[in-house]
Amino acid sequence: FQTQLLSNDGHNPLMKKVFDIHLAFLKNGQSEAALKHVFASLRGFISKFPSAFFKGRVNMCAALCYEILKCCTSKLSSTRNEASALLYLLMRNNFEFTKRRTFLRTHLQIIIAVSQLIADVALSGGTRFQNSLLIINNFANSDRPMKATAFPSEVKDLTKRIRTVLMATAQMKEHEKDPEMLIDLQYSLAKSYASTPELRKTWLDSMAKIHVKNGDFSEAAMCYVHVAALIAEFLHRK
Repeated sequence: FQTQLLSNDGHNPLMKKVFDIHLAFLKNGQSEAALKHVFASLRGFISKFPSAFFKGRVNMCAALCYEILKCCTSKLSSTRNEASALLYLLMRNNFEFTKRRTFLRTHLQIIIAVSQLIADVALSGGTRFQNSLLIINNFANSDRPMKATAFPSEVKDLTKRIRTVLMATAQMKEHEKDPEMLIDLQYSLAKSYASTPELRKTWLDSMAKIHVKNGDFSEAAMCYVHVAALIAEFLHRK
């Protein structure tokens, strides 16, 4: 079924079903032994269908990054190691797919997933997550074939950006009882991503959620108007 699965660069009902089954294993808690096989299966899946992740629509890459990052905070060290290795493989395959130019798509989707996980309060276990970032960095530094490319420094840059987001979030946690301060921090984070519409949208959505929770509906509406403007501007440029 390879031809059918890859039609329209992986954006088709059959691929959606096959991919959703793979993803379901990560979404629903599995035993440690089962997860080993799930990660192996996903590694094969990424290698078999790179264009579906790195060329077609962004949905598959985004959904996978989100679920892998959740596994990077697992209490089981074996799961964290497997998840870190899979995330590294995703970046590396993306880099190879662009003929060793960049892995921008995976880079963006990882940062967006981190931002979403923080907003969904699913990124607990800070030190565990930091350990996973360390594992990914070590992979990049010890990957011989990649030594002469820009890949290791790009990986380093990505992990640095993730840490910046996490630090800003730690500040937000301190001020979670002070909605104005919290929104201010989120606003500055959204502004720092002015050059990346997807990320800016993620943080504006997160701000809107907080406004709605506090009953500040006009402020939430302002966030959504900003999001609409961002999307309109982006489409106009295209």
